[in-house]
Amino acid sequence: MHSIRVRTGVLGLALLAGLSVPTTGAAAARTAPAPTVEEQRLDKAAPQEILRRSGFDAPATEFADDLAAARSYAQARRVVEREGAALWRRAVDRAQGRGPAGGDLSRDDDRPLYWARLSMTREVRTWEPEFGLSEGQRASLIGSLERVSRGRADIRHAAAAGVKRILVTGFDPFTLDRDIRISNPSGATALALDGTVIQTAQGPARVETAVFPVRWRDFAEGTVERTLRPYLKQVDLFTTVSQGRVGRFDVERTNGAWRGGFGDNENIGRTETIPVADPASQPQWTTTTLPYAEIVAANTGRFPVYDNTSVTEIPAGGTQAVVRPDGPTPGSTARAGGGGDYLSNEIAYRATLLRDRLGLHDTLPGGHVHTPVLQFGAGNTDPATGVVTDPEFVRNRMDIVAQVRAIVAVAVDAALTSRSGS
Repeated sequence: MHSIRVRTGVLGLALLAGLSVPTTGAAAARTAPAPTVEEQRLDKAAPQEILRRSGFDAPATEFADDLAAARSYAQARRVVEREGAALWRRAVDRAQGRGPAGGDLSRDDDRPLYWARLSMTREVRTWEPEFGLSEGQRASLIGSLERVSRGRADIRHAAAAGVKRILVTGFDPFTLDRDIRISNPSGATALALDGTVIQTAQGPARVETAVFPVRWRDFAEGTVERTLRPYLKQVDLFTTVSQGRVGRFDVERTNGAWRGGFGDNENIGRTETIPVADPASQPQWTTTTLPYAEIVAANTGRFPVYDNTSVTEIPAGGTQAVVRPDGPTPGSTARAGGGGDYLSNEIAYRATLLRDRLGLHDTLPGGHVHTPVLQFGAGNTDPATGVVTDPEFVRNRMDIVAQVRAIVAVAVDAALTSRSGS
C-alpha cells in the first residue's frame, strides 16, 4: 500500500477538518481556466509570424514578465491596465506611421494587435499567482484588458470650436479556422483613423475609434452599449464598420433583431432574438440615419458603394422567411437585416437601437457600413501556402481604409449640410 503523508500546519489541519482553503500556489494551478478556443490558435505558425514580423511579440513577452512579478491583485490590475492601453497606442501609432515599424509587415496591418491581445488574455487566464486569484478577479482583469486594448477607454472627444466629432468602430478578424491568416479591414480602419482629423466641407472632423470582438457572449453582456452610451450624445455622426461582401461597399439601410447562428471566434453559434435590455419594447427593425443617397452618389474610391435595402423577414401572419429587396413589411419578424444575421448586423442593430432609445433618431446620423472582403493576391488564395501577406493584399486593405475615410467625409458633409438647411 502507498503511505499517506499527513500535512501539518494551518493548511494541513484545515484539509483534515474538511474546511475550504484559499486557492494559492499549486492549488491555483488546478483551478486556472484553460485557454479559450480563440487563444489556442496563437500556437499556429501564421500568428507567430505576424507577431514576429511586426515586433508585437515583444510587448506580449514583457507583459508576461510584468504580470509574473505582481505580488497582489492591485498590482496585477495596474499591470493589465497600463500594458493593455500601451498595446492599443502602439497599434495605432504603428498604423499611422509613428515610431518603429518593428519588422517588415505592412504598417496598416490590424492583425498584430489582435494576436498580441490574445497573447495577453491567455497569460491572464492561465496565470497562477501565489497570492491566489478568485474567478471574479480573473474575469475582471481580462475584462479590463479587453476594454483598454480595444480603444474603448481611449475615446477622447474634447470640445473644440468648429471641430465635428465622429465615432467609428471596427472588428477583429474572424473565420480564422477557414484561413488563420485573415485580416479585417474594419479593424485596420479603426487603427488608421483613431485620433485623426478629416477635412470636410463642413470643417475639420476628429475621429475616435474602437474595435469589437467577434464573440456572441460579449454582445449579450452589453459591450456595445457600454462602449457607445457615454458618447452618442456628444458626437455629430457615428458609423459601425465591418467586412461584408466581395468587391463592394454597402450602406445597410435596415437592421434586424435576429441572430442567425453562425459560429463566432470561439466556434459558438447563437440562433435567437438579439438579447437586449427591456425586450418588451424591442423593435424588430432599426434603420440607418446616415445620408446613404449622398454616400452612394459620391466618388469615394475604386469599389462601388450600394444602398442595400434587402432584408429577410417572416411576414405578419406567416411562418416562412422570405427575402424583401425593398425592406421589411409592416408587422414582420426579422430574420436578417441588410447586413445579414451575424455580428455585423447585431452591432448595427444595437448601436441604432441605443441611438433611438436616447432620443437621437432625428438628430444623430448613424448606421452601418460594410466594406469589401479583404482578399489575398491571385497567387496566394490557398491558406496552406502559409504566406501571411502579399502586395495585392496590402493594396486592397489600404484602398478599403482610404475609401472608408472618404465615405466618412462625405457623410459628415451631407448630414451636417442637411441639418443646417444650407
